Amino acid sequence: MIKLQGCVDQNYMVLGLGRSGMASVNTLIASGANVICWDDDEEKRSLASSKGFQIKDTISDFDWQSIDRLIISPGIPHHFPLPHPIIAAAIAAGVLIDNDVGLFFQSVATESWSNFSVRPKIVAVTGSNGKSTTASLLYYIFSTLGYKSQLAGNIGRGVLDINPPGNNEIIILELSSYQIEVARTLSPDIAIFTNFSADHIERHGGLGGYLAAKRRLFAEGCPDYSIIGVDEIAGLNLAQQLAVSVGDESVIRVANKKSITEFGWSVSYENGQLLEYRKGRQTNSIDLTKYDNFVGRHSYQNAASAYAACRVLGLSPRKVAEAMKGFNGLAHRSQKIAIFNGITFVNDSKATNVESAMMSLDAYKNIRWICGGQQKDGGLSKLNSVTQSVKRAYIIGLEAEAISRQINCSSVICNDMKKAVEQATEDASAGDVILLAPAASSFDQYDNFEDRGDDFISQVKRVIEISQKTNST
Repeated sequence: MIKLQGCVDQNYMVLGLGRSGMASVNTLIASGANVICWDDDEEKRSLASSKGFQIKDTISDFDWQSIDRLIISPGIPHHFPLPHPIIAAAIAAGVLIDNDVGLFFQSVATESWSNFSVRPKIVAVTGSNGKSTTASLLYYIFSTLGYKSQLAGNIGRGVLDINPPGNNEIIILELSSYQIEVARTLSPDIAIFTNFSADHIERHGGLGGYLAAKRRLFAEGCPDYSIIGVDEIAGLNLAQQLAVSVGDESVIRVANKKSITEFGWSVSYENGQLLEYRKGRQTNSIDLTKYDNFVGRHSYQNAASAYAACRVLGLSPRKVAEAMKGFNGLAHRSQKIAIFNGITFVNDSKATNVESAMMSLDAYKNIRWICGGQQKDGGLSKLNSVTQSVKRAYIIGLEAEAISRQINCSSVICNDMKKAVEQATEDASAGDVILLAPAASSFDQYDNFEDRGDDFISQVKRVIEISQKTNST
């Protein structure tokens, strides 16, 4: 647990008692703060009360003058579309608002760090797609090479739950726009911007607000090194704004569409090669065609971003290349489930927006595409540019009919996952890929994309078992 600084006898209110909220409460209390809590969910309030936490009796008629700071959980809107009533009241009263990420950066570096021979380093990863995989790949590389490291943030472990960093330790944080936009303190050593696409528009009041939230990690966090994916105009502009000159090596550009050689430091993926350039000269390369664990442009982009961070931290290209070979990816992210009768089943349930689904469709041939769910702004018609390899689409979800009218490939409405997997398997032949890449959120049928991916896996296993039993009789 991170020991928070400057909290003794201070009065905090924590809004939201999920994973990050409960971690904030525990850490604040352990650090000497007085804490009062609230969650709109009565069950969560009761659970917190049973643990001895002080629960606010009502959200109205509260003395905000007694509160030094309000700590909010990432899922609670503080601005768009409307701020939560407690947040609105706190803002009106002039109470400072923060979150667990802000508390972390405020407190993680202590005077004891001056006694380390090598100061700990913090790598923060954000972006629309690929941040979980990039962060996990970094953690895998460092762990494989014997470095003490911890992974936290928007993936798995809360930032306040980690152990205080030790000598030469590397902390990897995956940070969402929700976390970055509220944090009052941001100070990573290295910050990574994987890519940018339309997502969370309602929460941020538009695409500009979404980008502005991501940008805070770089503009206000002031990392020593910024690793920026420049395949989209947003990344190009961000890199240009951060760099003090064309040759500025503190801004490392990453591209997977073409080599970029004219800047101080860049990493590109081209024709199966991961290429590192310094001051216009190629200095190192990795042949990714020998890696069957990286498939598609999005995987190459993640690899390039992680490679760049490793190089900043002084790792040799050879060691990074060797470590990367053992990385098997994350669940629900281009996850190969099974190969049966020559048919490959791939779970990319995390492809919840059009851009990530586009990368997934671009990575495979002979696709039986399971898609659908709750559409995001703009629908799915943009995907028509990459459906050449789709033999048929199997559409699920409450908006299946509307989606079927947007895509230009052969399609069938299946409504649920069971029917979609059954029909796709029946239609498929050896060499086909049955790909779950929904291009939509899961909330019409599932609690989250993990549940949707788990259902896909379950249905695949069921179909294979039935087929095996049938063939054995």
